[in-house]
Amino acid sequence: MKFPRDFSLAVRAARCYPGAMWYAVIYLWAVNLLTLLAFGWDKLRARGKRRRVSERTLLWLAALGGSPGAVLGRWIFRHKTRKRGFSIWLFAIVVVQAAVFYLVVAKYGAGLP
Repeated sequence: MKFPRDFSLAVRAARCYPGAMWYAVIYLWAVNLLTLLAFGWDKLRARGKRRRVSERTLLWLAALGGSPGAVLGRWIFRHKTRKRGFSIWLFAIVVVQAAVFYLVVAKYGAGLP
């Protein structure tokens, strides 16, 4: 079975920095799952007209590394899609995180075994 190039890059990075890399992977899985669940919980609470998760909290979860979970949560639950200000902030976070990821891979990716 052949894996995509990005996956093999992650595996090579994990071999070079086994401890720190796996902590980062576990952290990102956890924060993305938490963000996805927060979007689902907020949507459930919104339907019941109950106290909600604040937009600020949802954006902080995205900024802490949960932006893929936030984008997925918006798509799955069709939640916060009409809020223009929220959308602008969320996609600004996504763009900044993608740029940082690109710069890190560009700087350190070439030196991996």
